[in-house]
Amino acid sequence: MKGRVLIIAGSDCSGGAGIQADIKSVTVLGGYAATAITALTVQNTTGVFDVLGIDPKLIVHQAEVTIDDIGADAIKTGMLHSVPVIEAVAKFIRAKAADIPVVVDPVMISQSGSRLLNEDAVDALIKNMVPLATVLTPNIPEAEVLSEMKITDEGDMIEAARKIGELGAKAVLVKGGHADGDRIVDILWRHDGDIEGFEADRIPSENNHGTGCSLASAIATGLSQGMGLSDSVARARAFVREAIRTAPDFGKGNGPLNHAHPVTGE
Repeated sequence: MKGRVLIIAGSDCSGGAGIQADIKSVTVLGGYAATAITALTVQNTTGVFDVLGIDPKLIVHQAEVTIDDIGADAIKTGMLHSVPVIEAVAKFIRAKAADIPVVVDPVMISQSGSRLLNEDAVDALIKNMVPLATVLTPNIPEAEVLSEMKITDEGDMIEAARKIGELGAKAVLVKGGHADGDRIVDILWRHDGDIEGFEADRIPSENNHGTGCSLASAIATGLSQGMGLSDSVARARAFVREAIRTAPDFGKGNGPLNHAHPVTGE
């Protein structure tokens, strides 16, 4: 087992997204997953029905005792739903993990369309978390909010990534799954101006609950294991695609993935 990943995110009782998907992804890819839970969500494949936010002090306490004992080779953040939570987590990372790679998944809306980030917390996310990101992993709707522009094609994805990068992120991966078409393109922008595209055929499936969580955690696992960012993204994409392709087709809505099929490339 190689690569310790501290995951700071919300719990999904149905097991498809959030902390549960994160732990599965890290473990299957050979890493060690530790967690600081930010919220308890009542959700399944059809929607989010209730949310209980954890006190920011307790969130940070979870993270502190974990990193002080177990340590961490990478950090992945997911659902940071409120201004106090965002500010507390950012303060923890600056104080305890300034030299550790941080994968920030700017979770705003669930796959079923439920809001997971308070509307008044977007500016706090931009101010506090984006500058801490080794890589930020927004989908197209999230990238539109962060870049304040409409994304309609690959050129827009590149421009949005550049604008988000100017907010302080070292790298930005704009995920193209929400775009139309039979091909999906993800754009990886780096602060040095390097741009890399990852393209593949779309897998026809409604089983996409937790794809963003799983991808970000898989990227964090690669970084924790000493892989470069590009290789981490490539392996993470292949892992998630196989998890979609072999999904168990559970639930009445957007079904969960099958995390039990690790892959090393595509």
